[in-house]
Amino acid sequence: MFKGKENNVQKDLDCFKAELSEADFKAFSEFIYTEYGIKMPPIKRIMLQGRLLKRIRELNMQSYTEYKDYFFSKEGQAKEIFNFLNVVTTNKTDFFREPVHFDFLQNQILPQYGETNRGLKVWSAGCSSGEELYTISIVLNEFKAKNPLFNFTILGSDISNRVLTTASKGVYGEHKVALIPLEMKKKYFLKSKDRDNPSVRVKPELQKNIALKYVNLMDNSFDVGDNFDVIFCRNVLIYFDRATQERVINKLCQYLKPGGYFFIGHSESLSGMNVPLKHIKPTIFRKE
Repeated sequence: MFKGKENNVQKDLDCFKAELSEADFKAFSEFIYTEYGIKMPPIKRIMLQGRLLKRIRELNMQSYTEYKDYFFSKEGQAKEIFNFLNVVTTNKTDFFREPVHFDFLQNQILPQYGETNRGLKVWSAGCSSGEELYTISIVLNEFKAKNPLFNFTILGSDISNRVLTTASKGVYGEHKVALIPLEMKKKYFLKSKDRDNPSVRVKPELQKNIALKYVNLMDNSFDVGDNFDVIFCRNVLIYFDRATQERVINKLCQYLKPGGYFFIGHSESLSGMNVPLKHIKPTIFRKE
């Protein structure tokens, strides 16, 4: 009567012992680069092997090759692409990460909007699980509290539906907001009563001006509406090679107003690139 359970255990063990072959890895890495611009050199093979293992078990498959054949089938890819993207993409972010950008937004950009009713449009391209979105929203809501005529919209985009779902819920572990000042936490977050899983939820006023959208930065154009005043594209370029980085930035700049601001991550650089951006200070640029 334990035969079925034994078979499942053995299948898990067989799957665990399997390795992602160089040929199968090459097929996946070429696909992710061609379709999404994400570079995946050979040193990432073991990483991808580990990340795919859980998904292979969920599908009750016995090898990486079986998963590869399923994934590249017509039926399989249509069903599996978003699960695959959730597996291969890395999503690490925090509230008020790289705070110099939010200081610049608050002190250099927003004062231009203080005495007018001009709307500010911000795009977080590669918004991950939403911490960046809600940080931007906090800064803009704080400004609006002192400037009632001010209005704004924020677009968050990503290629992972998993992180977009997290962003839409706006629920985070309590440790995520540990460094946010207490008064600001009280103002913008609701604390869970679950002591076993302490968490916070962003308040509705922090979400009401935010829209979320799936966007693949490899597409020729983006269905994101009119031009933006500010684009955050931080810690996204590091996943692309240099040529792809330049193409992506030039496409994003098509959606940035002249004089608009462009932010990149502190580990990224636009040095030597042919892009329509003027360097203002490290990792902060303005469209010419």
